[in-house]
Amino acid sequence: MSKMWNPDLSVSAGPLYLAIAEAIASDVRSGRLRAGDRLPPQRELARRLDIDFTTVARGYVEARKRGLVDAHIGRGTFVLATPEAQLSILPIGTPDPKRQELIDLSMNLPPEPDDPDLIARMREGLSTVAANMVPLLRYQSFGGSAQDKEAASAWLSRRGLVPSQQRVFVTPGAHPAILAIFSMLAKPGQTILSENITYPGARSIAAQLRLHMHGLPMDEKGILPDAFSDACEKMAPKALYLNPTLQNPTTITIPEERRAEICAVARRFHVPIVEDDAYGFIPVHAPAPLATIAPDLVWHIGGLAKCIGAGLRLAYVVAPDTRAIWPFVSAMKASNVMASPLTVALATRWIEDGTADMILRFIRKETGARQAMAAEMLAPGSFKADPLSFNIWLPLSNGWTRSGLINHMRASGIGVLASDAFTVGGTPAEAARVCLGGPISRPQLRLGLEYLAHALEGSPEMASAFF
Repeated sequence: MSKMWNPDLSVSAGPLYLAIAEAIASDVRSGRLRAGDRLPPQRELARRLDIDFTTVARGYVEARKRGLVDAHIGRGTFVLATPEAQLSILPIGTPDPKRQELIDLSMNLPPEPDDPDLIARMREGLSTVAANMVPLLRYQSFGGSAQDKEAASAWLSRRGLVPSQQRVFVTPGAHPAILAIFSMLAKPGQTILSENITYPGARSIAAQLRLHMHGLPMDEKGILPDAFSDACEKMAPKALYLNPTLQNPTTITIPEERRAEICAVARRFHVPIVEDDAYGFIPVHAPAPLATIAPDLVWHIGGLAKCIGAGLRLAYVVAPDTRAIWPFVSAMKASNVMASPLTVALATRWIEDGTADMILRFIRKETGARQAMAAEMLAPGSFKADPLSFNIWLPLSNGWTRSGLINHMRASGIGVLASDAFTVGGTPAEAARVCLGGPISRPQLRLGLEYLAHALEGSPEMASAFF
């Protein structure tokens, strides 16, 4: 009966989206809707009822949260058959602890591979590693074996880095590496500089170590060299933390000329740079790392989370000189005895046999397609992005505040992240990060972006009026 279903919304005094969910519940109880029935497409029902599309979308999401329906990408929304679903109807306004966000656009992750040939290739590498598993269950020397360091050096060379293997370390992820480096360079109460809008993980690490993180003003090319110089004169910082390529969350890539200016200031004031190059492998022709400009000043962290997969929990670290090696090893071993030999072996295998390159090519292609989708669906000039960034940075207008947008999206099961998480100093801008990657599919992303675009077309009052 599906497509001709016409709910009576007049019997509910609550918001229209809840009235839709209640109508589904009522018609399930009465038998008017039966298990397996397909509900009308959201746009069709919105047109038929002369209400806003997002109201219907939110009503369907509410029904799904209650266990009344399930959505199948490309097929539609169907009434569920389980008795448990029919008994899970909640009165309007009753919170359901089992509810979860259905479209998570809050985590900045690469798109997950879905190509069967690529997945088969990845499994083949895993099988090869598993064939020699027993030795990988033992403790290993910190920093990786000669073979692992060779693979790391080969991978880093794509970014123009050619350090001696003595200065290359395989670590259990960028977070532990940043923690160890910060703890080496600064004591509690001392200052670390960063972009004023920066990666939340670095902020958390600085707070854990009781360091003062001071944010530097930025333009479309990254931090301002003059502001960096002034801070060096006035604050005697112990380090500068930067995420210079496809910066999270602004998607800015610092151009080569600005990188040289930053390194010149750092050299003048003898300030070490912690270069978190998490996204450096994503562009085909990214600017050279700061570590190639000032190798004796820069701690380079080439994480694999964004270019291969976060579950590996691996990062390749290049120390600025041999004197820094033992303090770094001591700091790392105090909190992390070693990287997991299993994931290290898998990463080495994938780099050696070309699987890592295949994954990287997939990520680039899929990220480009998702950015094109965002450009198609959102108003031109309304957001900041790079064709290969995993997210967009969304300054808000039309009266929208960051809290208003976050709550509006969350109410329909869509997660985005407010600027507060990224802001080092001052009042956070009215802005949000919207991520395009991770486990969500393209159809799911399209649905989330469609809902976002529709909300942003008008004011918060217009959006809430339909609910």
